[in-house]
Amino acid sequence: MAKQVDITYGNALFELALEEGKIDSLYEETVALIDILRDNQELIKLLSHPQVSKDEKHKIVTNSFDGRVADELTGLIAMVVDKGHVNELISILNYFVKQVKKEKNIGVATVASAIELSDSQKQAIEQRLIETTVYDTMETHYSVDKSLIGGLVIRIEDRVVDSSIKTKLDNMSRTLANA
Repeated sequence: MAKQVDITYGNALFELALEEGKIDSLYEETVALIDILRDNQELIKLLSHPQVSKDEKHKIVTNSFDGRVADELTGLIAMVVDKGHVNELISILNYFVKQVKKEKNIGVATVASAIELSDSQKQAIEQRLIETTVYDTMETHYSVDKSLIGGLVIRIEDRVVDSSIKTKLDNMSRTLANA
């Protein structure tokens, strides 16, 4: 059920953003709103609490978001409150963000390395990812994993490129064990 809620409301917001030519502005506000909601789980709990009336919930939505985020987002939040799907709000917004990235051909990659990468190394990686994928731009998230010993592990959607020394040693160990 949750998947359908994400898709239904996320697509509705996406189609509205396309129709009104507000993809970029709604995308930016949505990303900020996701962070705000993640940092304020109490608001989600309050808006989903069964003992708080819908009128009170609407007042909370209006006081919290009206004039601070786009009317389309305030309207979405109010609709989600009405339909009792507040616990799915962050998932709905994440689905919208995913659709915008697909529309704008933005790839999302995670890169794990054994050491902190320099800015020039990060730029080279991003450039190489753009050259070797179908994406126009890349949103790259970096992390350090000392257990890799060296090399990189790059994940884009369900694809993984693992050139870490740890994996190469593990593969060599398995090969020797089977010999």
